[in-house]
Amino acid sequence: MSNTIKTTALLAALTVLFILIGGMVGGEQGMVIAFLFAGLMNFASYWWSDRIVLWMYGAQEVNQAEAPEFHALIRRLAQRAGLPMPKVYVIPTDTPNAFATGRNPNHAAVAATQGILRVLTPDEIEGVMAHELGHVRNRDILISTVAATLAGAIMMLARMAQFAAWFGAGRGSEDDEGGGAAGMVGMLLLAIVAPLAAMLIQMAISRAREYLADAAGAQISRKPWALADALEKLERAATALPLEANPATAHMFIVNPLRGSSILHLFSTHPPVAERVARLRAMRIA
Repeated sequence: MSNTIKTTALLAALTVLFILIGGMVGGEQGMVIAFLFAGLMNFASYWWSDRIVLWMYGAQEVNQAEAPEFHALIRRLAQRAGLPMPKVYVIPTDTPNAFATGRNPNHAAVAATQGILRVLTPDEIEGVMAHELGHVRNRDILISTVAATLAGAIMMLARMAQFAAWFGAGRGSEDDEGGGAAGMVGMLLLAIVAPLAAMLIQMAISRAREYLADAAGAQISRKPWALADALEKLERAATALPLEANPATAHMFIVNPLRGSSILHLFSTHPPVAERVARLRAMRIA
């Protein structure tokens, strides 16, 4: 299954999960309320998250005079990708990493750390930034916002289920005491399982988009081997010199800045670097 089809299927799964849980918990009214709240929060995130995340990491916009080589590289890649020139930022940290943000190609920004500009070769930097422009071209910010809206609505409905289970307990008569207890247990299970399922689906969508951005980056830069080499270096650097990243923004970086045990890989927003590298090395760009 291609990653585009996989993303569509996962978004559909989130939608179905949302509809089913909404009907079980609060009927049509509860479902609409949860969706509107989640939509409002993610609408704000979609429009203003780029400024917020750039501010969080102290990113500083650079112009052509301040970073001529880096600026010229981004301009060349953007032209090759058929994209408007994005804003260019540098993050003052030694940890090598990079990300793209912005609600659409006309309002995009790419950011690279000082560390990545220092430790990677020019070809590897080109591969990394082509990957980030791949995210821009694929409109991944929009896709992740849709996924977050649905997942957020599911989590709100699950919280409603939890309250319904607790405050609804003991209201039934003796005749339906057994049924009420079973309903309470069912609601509590729903409150636990639904957010977990939504989170896993959202993480799977993020991983699928990373594979697509790798493929787009290889096509834009025409150097899949350079991106593969960069990913291996970045993975080692992330282990040796972790970035103090907010978990809510970890999915934006080209490699996961958060380190954890192997059991946490199930909840990772990024696919395994080894698998990404293997796919890139198998590519043949004509």
